[in-house]
Amino acid sequence: MSDFYFSTQQLTVGYDGVPLIHDITIDIARGEIVTLIGPNGSGKSTILKSITRQLKMIGGQVFIASEELRRLSYKDLSTKMAVVLTERMKPELMTCRDIVATGRYPYTGRLGILSAGDEAKVEAAMAAVHALDLRNRDFNAISDGQRQRVLLARAICQEPEIIILDEPTSFLDIRHKLQLLSILRGMAKQKGITVIMSLHEIDLAQKISDKIICVKGDHIARAGEPEAVFDEDAIRDLYEIDQGTFDPVFGSIELPRPVGEPQVLVLSACGTGIPVFRKLQKQGVPFVAGILYTNDIDYRLARVLAMEVIEEKPFMPISDAAFDRALYWLDRCPRVINAGVEIGKGNARMAELIEKAREKF
Repeated sequence: MSDFYFSTQQLTVGYDGVPLIHDITIDIARGEIVTLIGPNGSGKSTILKSITRQLKMIGGQVFIASEELRRLSYKDLSTKMAVVLTERMKPELMTCRDIVATGRYPYTGRLGILSAGDEAKVEAAMAAVHALDLRNRDFNAISDGQRQRVLLARAICQEPEIIILDEPTSFLDIRHKLQLLSILRGMAKQKGITVIMSLHEIDLAQKISDKIICVKGDHIARAGEPEAVFDEDAIRDLYEIDQGTFDPVFGSIELPRPVGEPQVLVLSACGTGIPVFRKLQKQGVPFVAGILYTNDIDYRLARVLAMEVIEEKPFMPISDAAFDRALYWLDRCPRVINAGVEIGKGNARMAELIEKAREKF
């Protein structure tokens, strides 16, 4: 355990003594960002509430810096761990600055009087989440997204060694999602704060996390670095996706392809086909894409949206087989769309294919 700042050993969590998820073993280094993903109701929040002692653990152990969680006093725990959960606070007659200031209470005396240094840390925490303009606003009168920033400021103000967040981006627009995650990354990488959170946005989880924990059923379905966890089959199984697909290269979720006899042959390269593919998908028009090299950005999307992709190996001249397949679909499709193809030595035969399309139409 000395190599890790946070560890769980055969942790079992649940409600009222009834196990929900068992044998959770996780090792997290200081300054790592670890994200729990999984379908709604899978138990992500239950795990987070258990490792913050808001729920009683059914079995196993949790260690913070080699100290067993249950042996820490609540005051000691509050100086090590800050928590931002989804439950909505409704404090009476408290400004946003008052809420943030409560993060300093573990360090004040019994009267909770803040020193000048504490006051400065409150201001700095609010500045870090771009919430200084909210300092005098009633906490109950601001938006959900603003509340989330204020609660994060409170957690920062607490100066924790570890921060636990349950779906912190749920009420934020895209600007503030990116802003919040950038703040968390800075806390982790610059200050060595360990971050454990749950996210619904798996594309963001893939991009920010050092480790991913997949929660499903009564166990951890999969865990590891994002590169090892995010593949099409794993995400499909985790979320039981039967409509559409997940592309791990771009972290994008795609709706199902239009099905039926292709009506359009799309000629493209180097990203020119992407807007055309999406437009045809929205219109419900089945199409064929080609001739695409398998390392082309168009190929990544065409393989999940097109009824067929006429493909070629990277850096190779277009083969007779690929060219003949393109001619086959040129003859069968009522429409051809030339989305833009830059002709070079390798794909010189695309010029011939484009000319044949012009002759037909």
